[in-house]
Amino acid sequence: MSWTFPKLVSRSAPVILLILTLAAAIAFAAVSHLVSRFTADQQARGRTLYAQGLADAGASRYDDAIAAFRAALTCDPTNSQYQLSLARALRDSNDPRRLDEAESYLVALWQRSPQDAAVNLALARVAAHRGSIEDATRYYHNAMYGVWNSDPDSSRSKARIELIQFLLKKGAPDKAESELMALATALPPDPASHLQAAQLFAQAGDYAGTLAQDREVLALDPANLSALAGAGESAYRSGNYATAQRYLQAAVNANPEDANSRQLLATSDLILRTNPFHSHISDAERNRRITTAFAQAGDRLTECAQQRGINLNTTPSPLSSLQSRWTAAKPDLARLRSPGETDLPDTIMDIVFQIENQTADTCGPPQGIDLALLLISQKREAASQ
Repeated sequence: MSWTFPKLVSRSAPVILLILTLAAAIAFAAVSHLVSRFTADQQARGRTLYAQGLADAGASRYDDAIAAFRAALTCDPTNSQYQLSLARALRDSNDPRRLDEAESYLVALWQRSPQDAAVNLALARVAAHRGSIEDATRYYHNAMYGVWNSDPDSSRSKARIELIQFLLKKGAPDKAESELMALATALPPDPASHLQAAQLFAQAGDYAGTLAQDREVLALDPANLSALAGAGESAYRSGNYATAQRYLQAAVNANPEDANSRQLLATSDLILRTNPFHSHISDAERNRRITTAFAQAGDRLTECAQQRGINLNTTPSPLSSLQSRWTAAKPDLARLRSPGETDLPDTIMDIVFQIENQTADTCGPPQGIDLALLLISQKREAASQ
């Protein structure tokens, strides 16, 4: 029987090997299934935690959101969306100590995908939190020209508007101005978009840009009350009082309750009636306006001195000096009609303007005709059109 055992073993070895292979395959499949099942369960749990984090962040419960996003990341450590949302929550918690951690997550994401617009926008907002104009501008620009998952035109416009608002808040109107010019060239034919741009131009002190945007709105919606009032005020602020009068009158006609437009309209009317340098009046009307303005300035000077308890005849002061000049110039009014006195109108009005500016500094903002004369002195070239 000794010869049969080796023979039996040799014949059964392939079977045993096959059995072991099958057993290993079954075990591997079982383990793979368990791993896949565990991974799927973890990912499902991660999605639940992520949804909870989004809800907490949406309700400004940032501590809870941070905890939820951290837990979601333990379930799915490589999920870039979880990392991005965690970084946003860390940033928006307004805890300066968390900004570095938020930035570290975002920089890691940026290194993997530098063209990702959402990541660049998040980094721009971190830089804005830090107050860094240079870094914020760079990342906002990266976001504008990066890859957006949806609605790229609207997203780029919103990113630029956010940058403009940041620059204005940081007191950098010149930098905001260049962004505004770029924004204005890419706006859709939508009144709301142009109105928002007009408001941003006004915040930057660019009233010509404001007026241009309000006119774009009126081209699309001629009865738009905000654009009528805005166009009138921007023209007024830039010294274009004839244009201001036209828009402000339309705004008041359309909305009689608009007190601001009504007040600006009244001042515009006064300026157009009293400005001696307006290009479309006769010499006689010019001389009449100069005479009236000269008398008004004298009255304003006297009233301001009385208000401050200054004796114009005995107390040395800037007002007393102006009183002396006003008194010395008064006889010159009779020579306004002389063809040879071409410089006299400017000389007299220079005294008027100096009185109006000095009394405004000494006694506060004027009203009525004095306000009109003060504004003419400040916007003389524009007011003369």
